[in-house]
Amino acid sequence: MSSPYNHLVVALPPPAHDGPVALEAAVFNRRSVRAYSTVALSLEELSQLVWVAQGISHPEGYRTVASAGALYPLDLYVLVGRVEDIEPGVYKYVPRAHQLDEVALGNAWDRLWSTVLANRQVKESAAVFAITARYEPIVNKYGAGSEKFVHMEVGHAVQNVYLQAAALGLATVVVGSFVDNEVSAIFGCPENEIPMVLMPVGRPR
Repeated sequence: MSSPYNHLVVALPPPAHDGPVALEAAVFNRRSVRAYSTVALSLEELSQLVWVAQGISHPEGYRTVASAGALYPLDLYVLVGRVEDIEPGVYKYVPRAHQLDEVALGNAWDRLWSTVLANRQVKESAAVFAITARYEPIVNKYGAGSEKFVHMEVGHAVQNVYLQAAALGLATVVVGSFVDNEVSAIFGCPENEIPMVLMPVGRPR
């Protein structure tokens, strides 16, 4: 639906808090997968994936990933290509509302394809997650050298997405080879956000 600010807001289905796949099974089946089918993701599947990456899991606002000082310096963007009931485009995840806010509509696949060194997995996926980080909140509280806390948190979020994808029978991989400023431009990141990783998601082929 449209918001008063003339951009698209996608309300996501509530995430599930349990499921038929045991954690041990998801860990055992977790793999980096680089080939995807052309079948779209469902809105429920996308909802679950963004929630495990940065969603709220406690009434006081704590998230699904551990964060130094509960400062949560990460942000999550999604480039949607083939997801049921969502128009293709770039969106930013809003944890408190569990919704996607439009950044830019349209197909940005070719632009992203050129900046990730033509990685096949990006072009074939149904959606691409971009996890960005802001160092200031962490450094301001913990001082020089505390940037490593941000990197730890990125790892927490990445592993959550990996395990949830495995539990849903989906596929993903971490992509770290890209041009930072070009990825920032594609996803509409402000200057203080640094893209850390991309995670294409889709159904395994």
